[in-house]
Amino acid sequence: MSPLPPPAPATAAPVSFDDTKVAFASKSDADLRRMYALFATMNSGGLVKAGGGLMKSALKWGLPGTKFLIKNSIFAQFCGGETIAECRAVVEELGKYNVGTILDYSVEGEGHDRSFNRTRDEILATIEEARQSRHIPFSVFKVTGLADVKILEKLQAGQHLTLDEVARHERAVARLDAICARAHQHSVRVFVDAEESWFQHTIDELAYQMMARYNRESAIVWNTYQLYRHDRLEALQAAHREAARGNYYLGVKLVRGAYMEKESRVAQQRGHQNPINPTKQATDDLYNESLRYCVGHVDRISTCAGTHNEASSLHLTELMQQHGLAPQDPRIWFAQLYGMSDNLSYNLAHAGYNTAKYVPYGPVEAVMPYLLRRADENTAIAGQSSREFLLIRREIRRRQGRR
Repeated sequence: MSPLPPPAPATAAPVSFDDTKVAFASKSDADLRRMYALFATMNSGGLVKAGGGLMKSALKWGLPGTKFLIKNSIFAQFCGGETIAECRAVVEELGKYNVGTILDYSVEGEGHDRSFNRTRDEILATIEEARQSRHIPFSVFKVTGLADVKILEKLQAGQHLTLDEVARHERAVARLDAICARAHQHSVRVFVDAEESWFQHTIDELAYQMMARYNRESAIVWNTYQLYRHDRLEALQAAHREAARGNYYLGVKLVRGAYMEKESRVAQQRGHQNPINPTKQATDDLYNESLRYCVGHVDRISTCAGTHNEASSLHLTELMQQHGLAPQDPRIWFAQLYGMSDNLSYNLAHAGYNTAKYVPYGPVEAVMPYLLRRADENTAIAGQSSREFLLIRREIRRRQGRR
C-alpha cells in the first residue's frame, strides 16, 4: 500500500478518529479480513480465556504447527517479531506513515543475575537500534527485568536487607545505570515502565535518581504514572517540584494502568487501602487533570500520553493548541499498542502529532503469556476488541462501496 502524503509540518490539522481511510491506509484487503476474523473471535471473553489456555498448553506440549499458527495470527497482530531484526520490517512500515516504534522486549525476568544481565543486554540493543533508526523515538524496560522483586518490595517496606541482598541490589542499580547512561550517550529517550504499587515507590526513586543524573539537558529518562491509582497526580506533582529543585527535566508517561484486578486483590488480602480509583470516571478525570498539569509545565515536563482513550487523546491535542504548542513539539508524544487503536495512531500522525506504537517482541513461547495476561487481567485487548471490530468492518464496507 502506498503511504499517505505527510501533513504540512507547521499546522495543527483537525483530527478525526473516525477516519478509517487514514487509520487502515497501510492494510491490504487481505489484512483487513484477517483482522476482522481475529477481533470477531476476541469479542467473546470466554473464547479469549479458553483459547489462551489451549494455546499455552499446546506450546508447552510442543504440538506440531502450534507455533506457526500462533505466530501468523495473534502474535502477528500484536507483536513485531521474535527478534529486533524481525521487527525492522514493522518499524519501516510504521515509519512510512510517520508512526514511530517503541521496541518492547516482552520477556519476563527469571529472578537471577544471568536473566537480568540478558535483559539488560537486550535493552542496550534496542537503544543501539534506536540510535540508528529515525523511526524509533524511545526504548523501554521494566525494572523487574533487571532486579529482584522481593528486594524491591523489602526496600519499599523499609525492611533490612542482608549483605547478599545489598550486593544483588547494587548489581541491579548498575544494570539500570548502564541502560540510562547508554541512552544519554546516544540521546535516546527511555521509558521506565510502571509496576505493582507495593514496590512502585522503589522504582520511582530509582527513576528519579537516573533523571537527576541524565536529564540535565533534556528528558532522557521518563517515569510512568498509572492514573487508575488515586495518588499518582500527587506523586507527579512532587516529582515536578523535586526536578525543579534539582534543576533537571522530568520525563512523564501517563497511562491508566495494567494491574487493576491484581492491585485490588492484594490490597484486600493484606488489609491495605485499595489504591485504585473507585470509578472509571474518576480515573478518566484524574488522567485528563494530569495531562493539563503536564502541558501547563511543559518548560520542565515532557509528556507521553500512553492511552487508547479517544477523549483523552483529543483533549491533549486541544491543550497543545491552547498553549501554542506545535503538533511536532518534541516534548509531547502519543503512544498506543501495536495492533490496536490504529484509528488514533495513524490519524494523529497524519495530522502531524508525534505518535508511536509499543511493539512487543520476543520468542513466541515467552511473549504469549504477556499478551494473554493483558487480555485476561486488564482487558487491554479484549475490552478494545468491539471498537476495533466495528472500525475494521466500517473500512471493509467503505472499500467495497468504492468499487
